[in-house]
Amino acid sequence: MLQAGLWGLLAGSALVLGALVGYLVKVRAEVVAGVMAFGSGVLLSAVAFELFAEAHEQGGLAATALGAAGGAAVYTGANAVLARRGAQHRKRSGGQQPSEEEQSGSGGAIALGALLDGVPESIVIGISLLGGGAVSTTTVAAIFISNVPEGLSSASGMRQAGRSKGYVFGLWGGIALVSAAAAMLGYGALGDAPARVQAGITALAGGAILTMVADTMIPEAFEKARLWTGLITVAGFLTAFALSMS
Repeated sequence: MLQAGLWGLLAGSALVLGALVGYLVKVRAEVVAGVMAFGSGVLLSAVAFELFAEAHEQGGLAATALGAAGGAAVYTGANAVLARRGAQHRKRSGGQQPSEEEQSGSGGAIALGALLDGVPESIVIGISLLGGGAVSTTTVAAIFISNVPEGLSSASGMRQAGRSKGYVFGLWGGIALVSAAAAMLGYGALGDAPARVQAGITALAGGAILTMVADTMIPEAFEKARLWTGLITVAGFLTAFALSMS
């Protein structure tokens, strides 16, 4: 369980790294969009070749499909609630995020949205350790790579919305710690679960991640890198695919 937590903390620390760059360095919007497109491709590959493939192998098509649909539905519902409270553009860097003066409570909604985005990824890290094997380094690497642009883009938008350094780095530092706890939960709570249940939870996390990519990452990638979004996304996809096949 401790090992799961450490791997989750490592993957979550990439959010802090990205936030440091996004808040302290003025990165061009086109660069932010490009790295977000790359991170989207990485996560798409990880979901397809690591999460859904593993879920299908463990529990079959029905458990995988039900889990994925459930994850997508839960994420969409929670995201819709948070969007109405000011968290709709939490990963956008171009000034779309509201300040607290523009929408009271938006800071708390953004924090909850960041939790919503990060927890499924971390649970998957814990699940990958079940059975006594080594952690899926491909999954950890994919989450780490994709977390850097997520933190970068979101922190850049937070800076433009006038949020303080304490808020930004406290938020992402807290998410990194929650990532560790979620990875431990994924390992500890499901260690004795039947294979079909593990498959369903894995697919549920995959469905949530896939929905998160479509709802929050790809829009930022397309905003400023329209002509190159597809190409950069494929590059990220192939990078993660190469890791998965190695």
